[in-house]
Amino acid sequence: MSSILDPKRCDSVELSNDEIARYSRHLIMPEVTLEGQKKLKVARVLCIGTGGLGSPIALYLAAAGVGCLGLVDFDVVDYSNLQRQILHGTKDVGRKKINSARDRIKDINPNVQVVLHDTLFHSSNALEIVKDYDLVIDGTDNFPTRYLSNDVCVFLKKPNVYGSIFRFEGQSTVFAPHLGGPCYRCLFPEPPPPGMVPSCAEGGVLGVLPGLIGILQAIECVKLLMGIGEPLIGRLMHFDALKMKFREFKVRKDPSCPVCGEHPSITELIDYDQFCGIPQAKAAEEAAPPLREVSVEALKRKLDSGTPVTLLDVREPYEYDIARIPGARLIPLGDLASRMNELDTADEIYIHCKMGGRSATAVRQLQDAGFSKLFNVEGGILAWSERIDPSVPKY
Repeated sequence: MSSILDPKRCDSVELSNDEIARYSRHLIMPEVTLEGQKKLKVARVLCIGTGGLGSPIALYLAAAGVGCLGLVDFDVVDYSNLQRQILHGTKDVGRKKINSARDRIKDINPNVQVVLHDTLFHSSNALEIVKDYDLVIDGTDNFPTRYLSNDVCVFLKKPNVYGSIFRFEGQSTVFAPHLGGPCYRCLFPEPPPPGMVPSCAEGGVLGVLPGLIGILQAIECVKLLMGIGEPLIGRLMHFDALKMKFREFKVRKDPSCPVCGEHPSITELIDYDQFCGIPQAKAAEEAAPPLREVSVEALKRKLDSGTPVTLLDVREPYEYDIARIPGARLIPLGDLASRMNELDTADEIYIHCKMGGRSATAVRQLQDAGFSKLFNVEGGILAWSERIDPSVPKY
C-alpha cells in the first residue's frame, strides 16, 4: 500500500531538532523513519466530530505529528460528555467543543495547525470543507452525517475512516472506492427510518469503548498517510467489549451502489433531511392523527391545577431509578402494547421519556388503540430538569 499523499509534497519539508526529539520513537522504526514522519507533517486530516470517537482520534493524531487537523463540530461541552469525551474537562462545560479541543491539542503538540469549522456538517458546506483535506475521519453518531461524509468522500476521492459505537460494541473500517474498496452505501444503501436505531444518548455507551474504536481509526489514518501495512479497506473490524472479542468481516464493493457503483443514481450531495428518511416520516405523520405536543411548563401548570391527569413515563426501569417526575407512572415502551389495559381511554394522558422520541412513538401506539386525550411532553425529563426542577438529575 502506497501513501495517499503526493510524494512531492514532502520534498521540501524538514523536521526541527525539537520535532526530531518529539517523534524519535517513530523515527527509529524502519517502517516509519524520517520519510514517514515528513508525510505526517504535510498531511491534512479532517475529523468530523470532537466527541467520544473524535477525542482519541484528535489526541493521538496530534501527538503523532499530523501537520493539520480540521475539526468540525457545533456543539458545546455538557457534563454527560465527560464520561467518554476525553478532549474536554470539567472546566470546559458550556464551552464550544472545538475551542476546548483546540486548546487540548495545542497543549499536546503546538506544532499542529488546528482549523476550526464551527458549523453543522451539511450538504451546503460539505464539499467546501472537505476539498482541502487528504483524508476524512468520521467520528459522528448520526446517520445523516455518516451518509453525507461518505458521499462527499466518494465524489472527491478521499478515504473515509469510519467508526461507530453503541453500548458495548463498536466497529471500524476504511471506505475508499477510488482505492478499490467499498463505500458506506455499499454496506448500507439506505438509512433506517428515523427513530428506529437509538442514539448513544438514548441507548448508552460504555465510556471506554470509543477510546478503543477511535484509536483504531487513528491507526488506520496514520497507515494510509504513511503508506504502510494493510488498511481496513474491504474489511470491517467489529469489537464486542463484553466478550473481549474482535471479529473481521469482508465488505465488498457493490456494483449497483447508488453512489460508487457502475451506474450511480446519486451524483450530487443530497439535502440533509432527505437521506434521514424524514420526508417519508412526514408523509406517515400526515396520514396519522395529529400529535399534540405540550411543553414542560404547560405540564407543570396542569399538574399544579389539581386536574386529574395520568403522567406516563415510557422509559426503562433503570432510567426511572436515575431520575423521575413525581407522580409519573412507569410503563416501558416495550411493554406498552401488552399493558394498555392498565390505562383509561377517558383520561388525559401526558407521556414523556428522556427527550421526546420514545414518548412520541407511545402516543402513536395509543392513538392506534383508540386513545384520544394524549399529549407528548416535548424534551422529556431532560427539559423538566433544565426548566422546571433542577433537583431531578440529568443523565
